[in-house]
Amino acid sequence: MAKIVLRNISKMYKDETIISNLNLTIKDGSFTVLVGPSGCGKSTTLRMIAGLEKESGGEIWIGDKCVNNTQPGYRDVAMVFQNYALYPTMSVRENIEFGLKNRKVPKPERETLIRDICEIVGLTPHLDKKPQNLSGGQRQRVALARAMVKKPKVFILDEPLSNLDAKLRNQMRTELIQLHRRLGSTFVYVTHDQVEAMSMGDEIVVMNKGVIQQADSPMKLYNDPDNVFTAQFIGTPAMNIFNYSAVPGLKVESEANIGFVGFRAEHVLMNPKDHSEGLTVEGEIITRESLGAENIYQIHSAAGVFFVKTFLAPLVYEDHVKVVIPDHCLYYFDLDGKRIRGTEVPYHAAAKVQNSAPNKTLVSVGGV
Repeated sequence: MAKIVLRNISKMYKDETIISNLNLTIKDGSFTVLVGPSGCGKSTTLRMIAGLEKESGGEIWIGDKCVNNTQPGYRDVAMVFQNYALYPTMSVRENIEFGLKNRKVPKPERETLIRDICEIVGLTPHLDKKPQNLSGGQRQRVALARAMVKKPKVFILDEPLSNLDAKLRNQMRTELIQLHRRLGSTFVYVTHDQVEAMSMGDEIVVMNKGVIQQADSPMKLYNDPDNVFTAQFIGTPAMNIFNYSAVPGLKVESEANIGFVGFRAEHVLMNPKDHSEGLTVEGEIITRESLGAENIYQIHSAAGVFFVKTFLAPLVYEDHVKVVIPDHCLYYFDLDGKRIRGTEVPYHAAAKVQNSAPNKTLVSVGGV
């Protein structure tokens, strides 16, 4: 196991800066997920840790060693690629054994390692098969086994499940979580899928345009985002965000520089029978999605289009609805999209968004 520390890391391609002044500590033994949209720099960061890309500036530490000038094979890192990178002419056994042979590991030790690792990942019945005779999940296990036999301090996984179908991805997510717990090694995992990130990571690093937006536990990111980007990237559906100026009647008692107000789809009360304090929004249902235990509505209002999610509730068929977002479920962000937290202004009050004239009401800046 090993801690990974990135200090003031930068990466440039010709005149284009991909990553600038990135600082990150990946805890020893953690399952850390780098997540973000395509082109955000997550895979480049991963490849710099592995030594497959050379950093333009800064230091990379693995354990107590600075590895800037250390070749990939000597960093004690094993990498699992998106396309598995298996040798098609070799059997499963030969694919797993290949790296051990190059390291001059004696044959009896190789056989013991292969036997033990294949038992862990469920490949024992397939040792003599070629990759083309395996399913996608089995090929993924071969790639994992080939990494595991090296007994590295760090496992690096670059979107390893993206080529699998939805059912197999779910299965492999569970297996990777169990594998991490069994091995206790440091896992660094890259994905653009926030569902994978939320379900697998001890810590998630959200990136955009080469900059870390927030690094935190999954639920901390979900419940307490630092900015609009994180709020909208984490969560399905994404957090609803209104321009503050587009919400009639929502006024703040302080001089806070508010640009946006947000709320989660599941925090919305649909057609509440009792009087509820909060932001009241009237609108027209555009679409309905019934997913069994939950229903998702897309609603058009004067403030903009937003989503509502209900659980174990009958599907709403009327077109015009009134919803209420409780005061404590509102999130506020400044004009740059940075979070304004509730400690800055002391109290909330109600406001309405409807087709009639706006109701001028003072509220405070908050959020859970």
